[in-house]
Amino acid sequence: MKQKAKIKFVQKNRTNFAAELRKRVDAYFTDNQLSKHANAGMITKTVVMLLLYILPIVGLMVFHQSTWQLTFSYALAGFAMAGIGMNVMHDANHHAYSSNPLVNKLAGSSLNLVGGIVFNWKMQHNILHHTYTNVYEMDDDIDDKLLFRLSPHSRLKKFHRFQHIYIFFFYAIMSLYWVTLKDIVQFIKYRKNGVNRSSQREYTKNAFILAFVKVFYFAYIIFIPVYYFGYTFGQVLFGFVVLHMVCGIILSVIFQLAHSVEEASHPVQNNQNEIENDWAIHQLQTTVNFARKNRLITWYLGGLNYQVEHHLFPTICHVHYPAIAEIVKETAEEYGIAYLEAPTFGAALRSHIQQLKALGSGSIPELQAA
Repeated sequence: MKQKAKIKFVQKNRTNFAAELRKRVDAYFTDNQLSKHANAGMITKTVVMLLLYILPIVGLMVFHQSTWQLTFSYALAGFAMAGIGMNVMHDANHHAYSSNPLVNKLAGSSLNLVGGIVFNWKMQHNILHHTYTNVYEMDDDIDDKLLFRLSPHSRLKKFHRFQHIYIFFFYAIMSLYWVTLKDIVQFIKYRKNGVNRSSQREYTKNAFILAFVKVFYFAYIIFIPVYYFGYTFGQVLFGFVVLHMVCGIILSVIFQLAHSVEEASHPVQNNQNEIENDWAIHQLQTTVNFARKNRLITWYLGGLNYQVEHHLFPTICHVHYPAIAEIVKETAEEYGIAYLEAPTFGAALRSHIQQLKALGSGSIPELQAA
């Protein structure tokens, strides 16, 4: 398997944009005597999301439910599972939830509760995606997929012209693939391509953790309801698939709206494996916000509609993004850097679909392939 290259960000005409922006954001927290981590609202949201996931699962075991009630319980758990991912585990595994590493570890382990593996996620998301956003063959989120073309630098195939139609089915089963096979595939792949450089002892320990998490998850989500609470395997399997289709379509679409849209660029490294740009400016050019003024969307998505701020300040809790967004936008405009955003969720979704069409037809705008 091909090893991941080592890529550097090198800006020839340097500016002090990143330093000035960080100074202004730090001043905001200092002047207002605020912590950069979770507040009471974030803790309340954590409790709500966890209960929305746990109570439907417990409820179907306590109260024998009909097929449609069982399916609704699993669907609600899927909605909450996406909420846990976007809010609780996401902030915690970026060390943004708390200044206490133990609290971050505990909150981050909510990913294990819903069947995922923390160390895999950190490698894909924190290391590859956040460092090399939209850089082909570095950012796993836009790497070649079996039927998708998400980068203008990947190989175009004839069936890609229909990807804007069939891709949403695969978005819906993304979560299902993740809890069944993806973690295992990534665990092996990251070792072979050099992303996972842990010691053999650590690697072996993580293999046992992976196995334990998967057994624990499938035990409580499928086998216990079937073998101890009188549901048929077909009922539970159907509910399980619904759970992951609800979770999958939410997570897939929301994460794509930040980077796989018409406005986001797809830079290419030079022959020296350098991205000729400042890293902070690179983040602004490859990341797009959406629906910033919609409080309900912002609350449920864990600030993932503020992806610009998240990519620039991943260790700041998302509850602070609406406030620091104004600082980021103003500073970017002062330095002549575009602040990319779509006004609504609908506008962002349309832009994503247009981007899929353009990538599928090979007619990607020149600006994005630069």
